Amino acid sequence: MLTVEQVAACGVVPVVVLEDAEQAVPTAKALLKGGINAMEITFRTSAAKASIEKVAREVPEMIVGAGTVVNVQQLHDAVEAGAKFIVSPGSDAEIIAEAIRLGVPITPGVVTPSEIMIGLKLGLKVFKFFPAENYGGLKTIKALSGPFPQIKILPTGGINQNNAAEYFKNPKILAVGGSWMVTKDMVAAGDFDGITEKSAAATALFKEIRKDW
Repeated sequence: MLTVEQVAACGVVPVVVLEDAEQAVPTAKALLKGGINAMEITFRTSAAKASIEKVAREVPEMIVGAGTVVNVQQLHDAVEAGAKFIVSPGSDAEIIAEAIRLGVPITPGVVTPSEIMIGLKLGLKVFKFFPAENYGGLKTIKALSGPFPQIKILPTGGINQNNAAEYFKNPKILAVGGSWMVTKDMVAAGDFDGITEKSAAATALFKEIRKDW
């Protein structure tokens, strides 16, 4: 299972959309080559479960999770496929409670204090702030940190190589999520060298900023 410490050490969790499960293993290997050892495969396509299964079985050094999990059935499918963590775009108490029962870490999406309180009540301390840039980015994250000093944030949505540094500099940020290092077009074109190159640049930026932490 993915731990908070592993997320913090990696710094970048790519959000990966796969239309073809055969793309899963080469994508995972390209990310690993670039220094990223955790990936979120989203349930936005019918290939999600098979993709997670392939990575879990064939690339064990990659910590593969499921993203865009919006119901309990998807949660069960993800865990059955071998997902080591769950990410949801919103906060649903039923999904959170079931993930906890199954013993799989879950990071629900939040943008309001009420959503954070749902997770806190169920024992969570790490939340996905999504879509980050649309909801005020760091300005909103800093405001939410006031009443909730115990939480850590994994922002996703609108983050890229050009603005990731500002997020990395904030101590409330556990890591950042994004797809700039592994876009759908790059995967479709088989540009795995490009994925490795962008992944390496993202991890280098993270390590440069947090080298003294």
